[in-house]
This record gives sequence, structure tokens and C-alpha cells, in this order.
Amino acid sequence: MKKMLRNGLLISLGWLFILLGVLGAFLPLLPTTPFLILALILFAESSPRFHAMLLNNRWFGPGLRQWERDRTVSRSTKHKATLLIVLTFAISIALLHERPGLQLVLLVLMMVLLGLIWRLRETPFA
Repeated sequence: MKKMLRNGLLISLGWLFILLGVLGAFLPLLPTTPFLILALILFAESSPRFHAMLLNNRWFGPGLRQWERDRTVSRSTKHKATLLIVLTFAISIALLHERPGLQLVLLVLMMVLLGLIWRLRETPFA
């Protein structure tokens, strides 16, 4: 009974993190990859079926398999993430043209996020 409750909780949290990760693909302040990695870890502990489903996903699978295998990301992934982050934050900052305080907060958040992404280890020869 305890194991069923634990697995149910882990699976529920995994799906929550997938939902947040998918939303993060469209919302600038919500990260995609960390949520999907959390879901992957939770599914590895609770559901081999959902774990495999996430690893075999057409869009997220290759990056998650690489992360699970050697805890690295490719340089092209970093470039794509950087482009998306800069574009979405630039749009948000432009929309807040009369709110310099919020613009500054967004700028700082963008720099922190970019710093975190570029600190991740890269795949050799990628």
C-alpha cells in the first residue's frame, strides 16, 4: 500500500512537471528542460513505462537521453536556448517600456538564466 501511494505521488508529480515543462516552451520565465529532467527522474523511480515514453518523445527525447546518459547538453541546444531566451525576454522587456523597474528585473533574470545554461557541461565534439 505504501509503495502504491509513493508511486502514485511520484507519477502525479512527474506529470505536473511535464505540464510545467510544456508551458515553459511558450512562457519566457518558466524553464522547460529542468522540469522535464525532474519528470524523468520521478518516472525512473516510479514508472518504467512513463520513463520510456519521455525518453522516446520525438521533441524532448534526444536531449533527455543525452542528459540521462552523461549529464551534458549539446552546444547547439545551448545556442537554441539562448536565442529563445533572448527573444522572449526582449519582447517582454519591450512590452514593459514604461516600467523600468520590471525591465531591470527581467534583464537580471535573463542574465542569471543564461549564466546557468552556459555553465552546463557540453557534449564533447558537439
